Amino acid sequence: MNTKHPTTTHDRRDDAHDDRSHAAENPKTGDDHSNRDKNPDDWTTGDEPMTGAQASYLKTLSEEAGESFDGDLTKAEASKRIDALQEKTGRGT
Repeated sequence: MNTKHPTTTHDRRDDAHDDRSHAAENPKTGDDHSNRDKNPDDWTTGDEPMTGAQASYLKTLSEEAGESFDGDLTKAEASKRIDALQEKTGRGT
């Protein structure tokens, strides 16, 4: 009895749609910094609570800088605070 299954395009490791082939298309890695450098005050979601990732990084930076951690910041406020603490701790350079 032959139990071998035919190879599908999803089984191929050298598929043309491999994630590595899209690296140049990733907007976060290109030379266009317009969205990455957007002022937090202009963010459409800036007034939402900060993300878990922001809170975690902000807590680490606050501890390193010897400053208090405020867990009630908005996304925009957290971004500004992270920038300030990176400058103070030398992590953002």
